[in-house]
Amino acid sequence: MLAVSEAATPDFSRAAVVSPRWVTWREHTDIAAYDERFDRLSVAGHHVHGEAEFIAGYAPRTVLDAGCGTGRIAIELARRGVDVVGVDLDADMIDAARRKAPHMDWLVDDLARMQLAHRFDLIAMPGNVMIFCRPDDRRLIVHNLAQHLEPSGLLVAGFSLERDGYTLAQWDTHCTASGLTLVDRFATWDRDPYVDNGAYHVSVYRALVQPVAQESSVR
Repeated sequence: MLAVSEAATPDFSRAAVVSPRWVTWREHTDIAAYDERFDRLSVAGHHVHGEAEFIAGYAPRTVLDAGCGTGRIAIELARRGVDVVGVDLDADMIDAARRKAPHMDWLVDDLARMQLAHRFDLIAMPGNVMIFCRPDDRRLIVHNLAQHLEPSGLLVAGFSLERDGYTLAQWDTHCTASGLTLVDRFATWDRDPYVDNGAYHVSVYRALVQPVAQESSVR
């Protein structure tokens, strides 16, 4: 009799560069099924593009989707006429994004250390990037993304606020230390008002512009 071959063990080596917590998520999540879920919701008439609609409301010409995953939000923004670049450290996610939209720009890179040639009107982190990244990289990620903004550019991020996890106060401290100032804060991508101790936030920060020294009025 022929031996029945064992199913191939999933390879999460590309996910491991992100963080152990990300590997755990990947172990319990099939990428194709993850995408298909949003497709089914859309076909059923559910609104699945709240993040893209929120981001497009600020009328950016250029957007960096930081931690873009399989590209759902970046692809929708591009459909709306925005010039988008998607970047993710997990190459498996970028492969999935490229299969769906090969004409778009997708990069495998580290948000904490990447050095891109372009600056962007808006940088979006609509996924739980700050939860799934390595904790030691959080400050570096915020600082590096701030460096990739155009003057007065916006950093838009939404993520869950977990008990004993990365706090909103820590996020605000990292943003302020990186030269960003808070513009808006909501509880959802539908702009529901944020209340203290909420479980989720969407925050919009603007890059500060270095003031131009004025000429002295004294002659």
